[in-house]
Amino acid sequence: MSYRKEKQKSLLGLDTNKLGKTELQQMSQSLLKSGMHGLCFSPYEEGQKPGDPISEAQIRRKLELIAPYTKWIRTFSCTQGNEQIPRLAKEYGLKTLVGAWLGDDPKTNGKEIETLITLGKEGLVDVAAVGNEVMYRKDLKEEELLDFIHHVKKAIPEIPVGYVDAYYEFSDRPKITQACDVILANCYPYWEGCSLEYSLVYMKQMFHHAKAVGMGKKVIITETGWPSQGPSLEGAHPSYENALRYFINAQNWSKQDDIELFYFSSFDESWKVDAEGDVGAYWGLWDKDENLKF
Repeated sequence: MSYRKEKQKSLLGLDTNKLGKTELQQMSQSLLKSGMHGLCFSPYEEGQKPGDPISEAQIRRKLELIAPYTKWIRTFSCTQGNEQIPRLAKEYGLKTLVGAWLGDDPKTNGKEIETLITLGKEGLVDVAAVGNEVMYRKDLKEEELLDFIHHVKKAIPEIPVGYVDAYYEFSDRPKITQACDVILANCYPYWEGCSLEYSLVYMKQMFHHAKAVGMGKKVIITETGWPSQGPSLEGAHPSYENALRYFINAQNWSKQDDIELFYFSSFDESWKVDAEGDVGAYWGLWDKDENLKF
């Protein structure tokens, strides 16, 4: 095989097109057992949504399922029961990327930020994320987000602090990029209509885009994944087999190139249908009933 073809094969990832369902399952199981860097974690049970009561028992049950397979977890909120997660995660030996969820409610934002700081001072936060896609949603002005970032950095200076958003926001908003200790980039080929065949090389481009504008700072992929059901988006087709193929390529790349990557997500979440349509419910490695899809 020529160098060019060999290089193209490397960029595109492992050729899984000829693998059947059983082979894809076996390969995914093997990668899972060898351990992921990180996994996005929400504790909601079927029928729940953000704002519903979250018990310690349900968090523990879900953490016990995923803890053998990941080194880190990422959380999305520090209120409404989610503030329990970092403490419990530490009991299971997991490192934590803890997020404060910011929106358009100043009172809730204040509570999220102060709880994040409290958790950090208690030694329960390894990386702090101040906001998730706030600029993308236009819930805050850039100056407001910057104030929150600087406030958290001053309060817990020993902990790396960043902001989570789509990879391209860090080139569009250099002041935010400069304020962050670490670049926390969401990279979703699916949401940009990329076919599964070229999804790995596209994710690599997203990562290197964030790295190029990141002023030499570490870049962590805070979310990436592929849905196992739902409608297609341009050339991106959800299916059980495609979800396995994407997982295999993402995890192989993470391991081979030492990329810090948080896979989205741990469990299917039916409540996400309201925001993302039918496809929103099928991003988990485990289904809504907590059965491993592999």
